[in-house]
Amino acid sequence: MVPPALDGKVAIVTGSGSGVGRGVCIALARAGAQVAVSSRTVSKCKAVVDEIEAAGGVATAVECDVTIPAHIEGCVAHTVDAFGGIDILVNAADDPRVDVPFLELTEEVMMASWQTGVMGTVRFIQACVPHMLARGEGAIVNVASGAGLLAPVGMAAYSAAQEAIRSLTRTAAVELGPQGIRVNVICPVASGSESLDRWIARDPERIAAYVANTPLRRVGDPVDDIGEGVVFLCGPQSRYVTGTTLMLDGGRSYLR
Repeated sequence: MVPPALDGKVAIVTGSGSGVGRGVCIALARAGAQVAVSSRTVSKCKAVVDEIEAAGGVATAVECDVTIPAHIEGCVAHTVDAFGGIDILVNAADDPRVDVPFLELTEEVMMASWQTGVMGTVRFIQACVPHMLARGEGAIVNVASGAGLLAPVGMAAYSAAQEAIRSLTRTAAVELGPQGIRVNVICPVASGSESLDRWIARDPERIAAYVANTPLRRVGDPVDDIGEGVVFLCGPQSRYVTGTTLMLDGGRSYLR
């Protein structure tokens, strides 16, 4: 019998109390990883841990606000104490998107996206890499958005942060590759995310049109579509893949 792709690996997933992060946790655990489920709301993390354990997986819940360096240090220490090391990091934490016309942008709006999505990603990578070096290898997957590839009206702050995540992913891949650490990024569209659920509730006709104009004619499943994409990027099948962007959006990013 072939063991699961990530058997014995240890993963931290940020922003994983719901949506894409939750789906990634479940998929990683299903692939054999021991998972630290991390977000600002620990009750949501515990609910995801319960799901994983009910399916026979191994997980632990960790409260962590990625804008607070001490929380990041605590999350990493908790994971190492619980599971003995770190092999995988998935940076899925992000602030909800705020739509603001370009001429009305404020520093507060810009920094909200930057501190969570961009600096949270940087800080977590810096905190986890020493533990990956101790293992001799590692896999990092950053979560961004197709909005960074386009020019959506009213989304300058959010789009800039998403493209910054892709850029720092490429640089990290080049710098960490010689040490055996691969760094990639996904741009997902999935059901169950808070931002998408708000969009559906606010404008059901628009989301219906969005799906109708998506080549695969559906929104991704957070576990089987998005989570499994992350499993691929963290597993041996992608051992020669680094610095790349995997669009998990049903082909939607190729259309306007």
